[in-house]
Amino acid sequence: MTQDGTDKPDAPGEEKKPLVEYPSVYEYKVMGKATVEETPGFEEHVRSLFRRKLGSEVSPDSIHVQHSRKGKFVSLSVSVLLISEEQRRAIYAELHQDPRIVYYL
Repeated sequence: MTQDGTDKPDAPGEEKKPLVEYPSVYEYKVMGKATVEETPGFEEHVRSLFRRKLGSEVSPDSIHVQHSRKGKFVSLSVSVLLISEEQRRAIYAELHQDPRIVYYL
């Protein structure tokens, strides 16, 4: 099976289709440890990270907050408009380096 989910093998010299076409709305999942006092702080921290990498404000409506069942973690779903693969990868690199972020998708 090929990368795009078809059984057809790639022909030599044939250009592969990108998995994401740009510009595109892309959703990131970002998780961190939560306490009652830190949750608004964590959400603002993540918004700030995206603002730096995108060069524009991220609307609060573009962020969905969900707490874990026991309240130990908080998960943010952040939907943003990306213009390139390089921009998508730069955000993932920033998420990877941030010590407050426990997990991301």
